Amino acid sequence: MQAAWRRERPDLDVAPQAVIGRLHRLAALLTQELCVVYRRYGLGEGEFDVLAALRRAGEPYERAPGELAAHTMVTTGAMTKRIDRLERAGLVTRRRATDDGRGRVVALTAAGRDLFDRAFTDHIHNEHRLLSALRPDEASALETLLTTWLARVEGPAASDRPSPR
Repeated sequence: MQAAWRRERPDLDVAPQAVIGRLHRLAALLTQELCVVYRRYGLGEGEFDVLAALRRAGEPYERAPGELAAHTMVTTGAMTKRIDRLERAGLVTRRRATDDGRGRVVALTAAGRDLFDRAFTDHIHNEHRLLSALRPDEASALETLLTTWLARVEGPAASDRPSPR
C-alpha cells in the first residue's frame, strides 16, 4: 500500500502509515476478539465498560450517570441508552441520589456483579491470550511506548480525565 502511495503521491512522506495502519488493523482485531467474550455474557462493549466502571468503584458499586459517562468516555445520551439496556436486563438499578434529590445514582445489582465478575475473569484470560503473541519484554516495551505516545498526543489536560478501563 505504501509503495502504491509513494508511486501515486511521491510528494508525500507516507511512512506514518506503516505504524498507524498497523495499529488501526490491530485495534480492530483486538476489539473483535474482546467482543467475543462480551457476547458470551450477553453484553456489548459499552455495557461491559459500564459494569466495569461500577465494579471498580468498590462497595456499594454505584456512580452517578455523568460520572459513568466520564469514566467510559461517552456522551451522557449514549450512557443513558447503555444504562437503560442494563437496567432492563436486571444488571443495574437507578435511584435518586440521597444527597441530591435531583440527581440519580446507578448501582450494580447482585446479578450484575455476579455476571460481570465471571465475564471479567474470562476477559482477563482472553487479554493474556492475546498478549501472549509477544514476549514479556516486548509487551513491557510496547506498553512504555504506547503510554508515552498517548500522553504526548492527549496532552497535559488528559491527566484530568479518567482512564477508560
